[in-house]
Amino acid sequence: MQYTNFGNTWLLRIDLGEEIMQSLKRMCEQEGIRAAQVSAIGAADHGVIGVYDLGEQKYHEEELDGFMEITSLTGNVSFAGGAPYIHLHATLADQQHRLHGGHVIEMRVGATCEMFVQALDGEIGRERNRELGINLWKF
Repeated sequence: MQYTNFGNTWLLRIDLGEEIMQSLKRMCEQEGIRAAQVSAIGAADHGVIGVYDLGEQKYHEEELDGFMEITSLTGNVSFAGGAPYIHLHATLADQQHRLHGGHVIEMRVGATCEMFVQALDGEIGRERNRELGINLWKF
């Protein structure tokens, strides 16, 4: 992983074999980022994505292996439990041009991932909503 910044925007290159969520979290920890908007493109060779079931209050997961284009990776960074909280969604295209999308649980870079992290002044917290079973922004 390598990164640089221009003002409040960080450019993060995540390299072959690195885990995207962990890399972004580590960069945010190193730079003290507690609120940000994230967008990226690239390639992955392994991913676990999920779609949330509100009734069951759990993610239905799909594990994906093989080279895929990351056609869209978007989300945000907030702060919870003393650490950056990474929330990303992705759309991945496989070799047959089928699309897979959902909440990113884990994703490993298959070639490169080029990410923009637009840091915001301040901090966005997280708080568990028992009715929904998810962590919501807390202002």
